[in-house]
Amino acid sequence: MAKFPQGSTGTARRDFLKRAGVAGLGAAGLALGAVGWQHERTPDPIKVGVLHSLSGSMAISETPLCDAALLAIEELNAAGGVLGRPVQAIVEDGASDPAEFSRKCAALLAQDRVCSIFGCWTSACRKAMLPALEHYNGLLWYPVQYEGNECTNQVIYTGSTPHQQVFPSVLWLLHNGHRRLYLLGSDYVYPRTANRIVRAVLAEAGHAAVGEEYVPEGTRDFTATIARIRAARPDVVFSTINGASNRALYRQFHDAGLAAADVPIMAMSMAEAEIRYIDPAATTGHYAAWAYFESLPGAANRAFIAKFQNRYGDRRVTDDPMEAAYFQVKLWAQAVRQAQSTTSGAIRQAAAGQTLQAPEGRVQIDPVNRHTWKWLRIGQIQSDGQIAVRYSSVQPLDPNPWLPQLNGNRACNWPTGQVVPDSD
Repeated sequence: MAKFPQGSTGTARRDFLKRAGVAGLGAAGLALGAVGWQHERTPDPIKVGVLHSLSGSMAISETPLCDAALLAIEELNAAGGVLGRPVQAIVEDGASDPAEFSRKCAALLAQDRVCSIFGCWTSACRKAMLPALEHYNGLLWYPVQYEGNECTNQVIYTGSTPHQQVFPSVLWLLHNGHRRLYLLGSDYVYPRTANRIVRAVLAEAGHAAVGEEYVPEGTRDFTATIARIRAARPDVVFSTINGASNRALYRQFHDAGLAAADVPIMAMSMAEAEIRYIDPAATTGHYAAWAYFESLPGAANRAFIAKFQNRYGDRRVTDDPMEAAYFQVKLWAQAVRQAQSTTSGAIRQAAAGQTLQAPEGRVQIDPVNRHTWKWLRIGQIQSDGQIAVRYSSVQPLDPNPWLPQLNGNRACNWPTGQVVPDSD
């Protein structure tokens, strides 16, 4: 039977606690220190892992997800915990490295004995974790949009699938007269698979991409790329660039004189958390497609923003992956309560069909494929860093991960659940 490296976990965890301003609580007290359990003998905690990139090129995107997950855990503990027990968050840094995610995942499951892990962003890191998750029968709650074409007992998917983001975004672009698309992505599985879908949708409409290229994660120089974009004369740049590379892309795009009014970027992987680090002149007017924007109305979203900013500061923003990182902890708690158990198998079974009034609207974990029924919004970035909604689905979309465009136009082989109406 395969063996997995256990890794060293203490240093990264201590460093994170210091950065988060909770030094002195220690890992065991991370989610407990501010709650003040009024018992001489605290019941044994329920251990969960929070595994995100707190360093490296993806830290700009993933650190806020860690913050959102910890906020949800603090709220659970303030309300009495789960099954009468406090929830203990064990935080680890995947360091933007698939191999490190694999090591840390194995250590959380084998050494810390966590019952679930909340975390990661890139599909490369998620796929690197799968062998350890399968070996130890672990359960990952994954909060970020991804390429689909996967369904495993080891993952609950709470981010959007291509059916909920990429596919309808391309249709919206075509409907609005954008037929000459330049496809630009980070060089890993999600962008390449997303662009397979884009090419197929364009072909069905009688069009073809005018350019397609991929850059290494962490790329800082887009000079040659921008020259090729200018030469191709696209209507829109369809971007699946991830992490800190977005800062360089938008700044250099603007500096090259490419205005959003002439060649907008439609982003699948940049949201408010990244926008806040970029000069507004470089982002205003460009587009993004997600299930959630901070600008959404509704009581659930107003409460989420208020609680997050009260915890981390009023200059902080919320975004789609953060929202999923937050609400998936609440769905996990509902599943644990229903199962009356903290084993991964019982949680997995109870998670199927769970619903919640999330900040984006009503969401549901599909009872068959363990993906989440979610909304689609297409928005335009404003000068204040907020994203104004230009299009919204009228209901949550089917999370079917097996789009025909990914599988030679064969019929999808997963039955689908029911539409969940928005009751907010």
